[in-house]
Amino acid sequence: MHFSFVTLFPNLIKGYFSESILKRAIEDKKIFIDFFNPRDLTTDKHNRVDAPMIGGGAGMLMTPQPLIDTLNVIKKESPDAHIVFVTPVAKRFTQNDAKRLAKKEHIVLVSGRYEGIDERVIEALADELFSIGDFILTGGELASMVVCDAISRNVDEVLGNSDSLSIESFEESLLEAPSFTKPVNYENNEVVSEFLKGNHSKITDLKRGLALCKTKYFRPDLYKKGITHEK
Repeated sequence: MHFSFVTLFPNLIKGYFSESILKRAIEDKKIFIDFFNPRDLTTDKHNRVDAPMIGGGAGMLMTPQPLIDTLNVIKKESPDAHIVFVTPVAKRFTQNDAKRLAKKEHIVLVSGRYEGIDERVIEALADELFSIGDFILTGGELASMVVCDAISRNVDEVLGNSDSLSIESFEESLLEAPSFTKPVNYENNEVVSEFLKGNHSKITDLKRGLALCKTKYFRPDLYKKGITHEK
């Protein structure tokens, strides 16, 4: 799978792919990463990519020309590329989106800066817009990395054990049940005894109950959805 990052600061992203699972995925050619900097295509004589907002307002906006030209270069080489803008003004990115997008061949992740991006760029070229939460970041690079990571781990053979995907949070509208490791007793805090008895049917039922409890406490919206799903 091919990911292209459109960003003014590619070095903020590159380091993330130099370690661990995604590094191995790149080495094994399961995913491919490249970068496009709109500043390389600006026609502004001062090499600028931002300008004040029309109508007033604090801060600067990324201007249309560098971004549109950059995205057109990508689309010329890869006509089926799926262009995603990460922005707080969008639907929430979910696990279902990650699983769906993992079936794409080429995803372009556009990272905004300053006060955002001229809306005409989004109207002209966005296939989808996503928000990773109800908060504001100094730039879209972190959000783009989050989206890329979530999608990548759903690409075939990126994870060492694909069974991990089936028991994670948000499958069946539930948060993942608590998990434990050795030692069984740590500072007088013991692992739930049922986990130690080897009865996998009872362990599965217990984990289901714990997942329901955790979801009801932390995410009552998901809990209601999960109960409806069971019915």
